Amino acid sequence: MRIELATSPGSPERPNEDWVSVALPASGQGGTVVALDGVTPPRGDAGCVHGVPWFTARLGGSLVELSGSRRDLTLREVLSEAIRRTADAHRDTCDLSHVRTPQATVVLARWGGPEEDVEYLVLSDSTLLLRSPDGTVSAVLDDRLDRLPREALRTHASADALRNAEGGFFTAAADPEVALRAVAGGVPRERVSAVVALTDGASRWVDMFGAGDWEKCVALLREEGAQGLIDRVRELEAQAEARTAVVRWKLHDDASVVLAEL
Repeated sequence: MRIELATSPGSPERPNEDWVSVALPASGQGGTVVALDGVTPPRGDAGCVHGVPWFTARLGGSLVELSGSRRDLTLREVLSEAIRRTADAHRDTCDLSHVRTPQATVVLARWGGPEEDVEYLVLSDSTLLLRSPDGTVSAVLDDRLDRLPREALRTHASADALRNAEGGFFTAAADPEVALRAVAGGVPRERVSAVVALTDGASRWVDMFGAGDWEKCVALLREEGAQGLIDRVRELEAQAEARTAVVRWKLHDDASVVLAEL
């Protein structure tokens, strides 16, 4: 088994709000991949004294522990319980009803023995890739944010109105019920040779810059490693900056990659 992780902040002036982890059981069978992309709030009050990095670390730690220790729970149930635990950890000090309370996108994958499915869950705009033994790559995406008109997201106020709301998009914040909104399912273990998790700062190699498709992305990862993909993204960002190209959202973003070859 080959496991690689890499993460890079979008700016040295800001903390990295991504959080990634891989957990492998002592039995040698199975594992869990977790990737979170913390949602950077606009400057101003978000109702929380802790901040996004604290939130992603708490939520991520709970996801790793629960996905490994509670195999009886589905991944939606794992996410729901992890959100509940994290909310309880700062419910007495923070306003969890604030629309900008710390929140994150979620990628979660879990696999067991050869007879068990590879389970997956994706919430919001991070990406999960499943590579089959023949090299075919399937992308698991929650595309609700991409389906919204760009004009609807032009200002923070309009984006906030669509956040965790019907007709909008959903992130893991303080409401455990949001887990029901996640894209989730399973694939037979024999049909998966590798699992890849990308926050949107890394997936932009494909979905923003169009440097290749998902199969080429995984091929690049296998050849140059997780940091190699992030380095390629940073090169493309620098080229866009040099030619003053318009880049969606922001030019530089936190970028994280997990590659697990099963």
